Amino acid sequence: MTPTPLPRITWVPVLLLAALGAGTVRTRRRLRAVHVLPVVPPPAAAVPRPAGWRLLTARGVEPDAATFLAACAHAEREGLRVLDLLPADLPAERALGLLRLVDPARYREDRLGEGRGAGFAVLVADEVRARAGVDAAGPYSTPAELLALTRRLKEYAPDATGLAIAPALSCGSFGMVGGAARAAELRAQGLPPGALAAAQLAGLALLAATVGRHGRWGASAAGLYCLQPYLALGGPDSPLRPADLARAGATRPLRSLGAALRTASAAARRRADADPARAAAYRSDLADGTERFLEPRRPDCPWCGSHRLAVRVRVPDLLQGKPGLFTLERCGDCGHVFQNPRLSPEGLEFYYRDFYDGRGGEGAGTVFGRLGAAYRSRAEMLRPHAVPASWLDVGTGHGHFCNAARAVWPATRFDGLDMGEGVREAEHRGWVDTGYQGQFPEFASKLAGQYEVVSMYHYLEHTRDPFAELDAAAAVLAPGGFLTIELPDPQSRMAGLLGPAWLPWFQPQHQHLIPAANLREALSDRGLTVLAEEHGPAHQGNDFFGAVALTATRLAPDPDRPWGPAPTPGARARASAVRVASLPFFVAAAALDALRTTAAHHSDGGNAYRLLARKDTR
Repeated sequence: MTPTPLPRITWVPVLLLAALGAGTVRTRRRLRAVHVLPVVPPPAAAVPRPAGWRLLTARGVEPDAATFLAACAHAEREGLRVLDLLPADLPAERALGLLRLVDPARYREDRLGEGRGAGFAVLVADEVRARAGVDAAGPYSTPAELLALTRRLKEYAPDATGLAIAPALSCGSFGMVGGAARAAELRAQGLPPGALAAAQLAGLALLAATVGRHGRWGASAAGLYCLQPYLALGGPDSPLRPADLARAGATRPLRSLGAALRTASAAARRRADADPARAAAYRSDLADGTERFLEPRRPDCPWCGSHRLAVRVRVPDLLQGKPGLFTLERCGDCGHVFQNPRLSPEGLEFYYRDFYDGRGGEGAGTVFGRLGAAYRSRAEMLRPHAVPASWLDVGTGHGHFCNAARAVWPATRFDGLDMGEGVREAEHRGWVDTGYQGQFPEFASKLAGQYEVVSMYHYLEHTRDPFAELDAAAAVLAPGGFLTIELPDPQSRMAGLLGPAWLPWFQPQHQHLIPAANLREALSDRGLTVLAEEHGPAHQGNDFFGAVALTATRLAPDPDRPWGPAPTPGARARASAVRVASLPFFVAAAALDALRTTAAHHSDGGNAYRLLARKDTR
């Protein structure tokens, strides 16, 4: 008897069903975690406004007195300083989008998390509003303005921001939005509208292809996609009552397609950089070429003085796509890797410009904001050795590490030092207690002996003279104090495998890549004893993802970069094509990085290392 063949498993629709099902369950769970303000009858007479609070709203959104009082009472009871209010009639796709971005159960504790909300009403304490420089006048014209405001306010109340559903609050006239308004709302949240629209269109195309090729399985996936708003947001126990829920499911594919096309069109019409003065300044800087930004090549190693030098790698600026080619050389005696010829101070200013601030500031802030686990791991390294009362973070930027480390060491005074203006903003936000702006060696005598801990996380490789920086750290530490340093590891296997596309080369910003043995010796020479050395825990899981990103930049730089030629339709088409073509490589790279990170943690070998050293007490 011929056996009956087993039915062929159609993996694509099965995976789609699993992803949609998991997303629906997650959204339902998150919705249940959002606090619901009590519904109370309006007061019979006018009541005094609670002191110290301001309710900011989008134009046309009019909360009643009972909602305002309930929101104030909830915020004061929970110790919140910022509370975003979700209208009960929040449209289905808006609600799904918000709950896709925010896990309410973890939102408040995530000190580095982006501020998110519905964009209709936000309650803020006057003290936070004043520190953030927010005008109390209102209402705000659009939800996009309020979304940007909520994002800013959370930076000033990183562990005291929450969400709540206000049953008596309505969206007013802002329920549905066009493409331009939707693109503006995404940008206000730090999200790229063009990329998100492209991802949504790709998802809809995959869903359509699945329906066409896989019959009942494909139809099941499409059906679940249409039912998702009902399953996630509907039901008698749901605290939300989206005004469009009845039609959200039946027409969801068409409505999503139209919204994605409108958003993509609006994003394409908006130029990424519309500042002619910025472009003119770059044209002036580049008129005489880039060779003037480099100092003469040195013939010896800056670490040991050896003349046995060899080229390790030559790399263009793959971070921003600015003109120039940079050489890293390796010492044959001590293994030190350094930029040769190195950038002059004028060159450093040119190549740093618009990376951590200006045009690239928002993107850099987003990246740093996603490193919370790494920041906490760095702070935890001190646990077996000390309970620090004072900590100076050198190269603090906007203070992201200090903000995250407060969750580990809540009683510690965290100060920060950096050359950029971001350290002042960190002080205003309360992420650092005191901010120092300038070169670290310049503060060595002023701060001598004042700190129990000094940290240099991915800072030393950016400096022109690492020895001077280590001297300053030794001077600033109190006797028995601790110095903790984290650096890229130039001896990582991935440096040879990926070549110029290895992200930690980070040219042209990284001036020195120091082997761990060299750093240990330098610390010993300054009276510091190494207590701990970690490689696996310091690994940053971005080797393959970074290689794909750098390669994509090399193939098709941002056509709107102000230091590049005037954008042409061909350049834009090429950049778009490279972005689309790179998507599967990014997915594969993320999977490889996850495996690589697991291997690094088990083998204690990654792309970075950190040391903890104690200053001698004698």
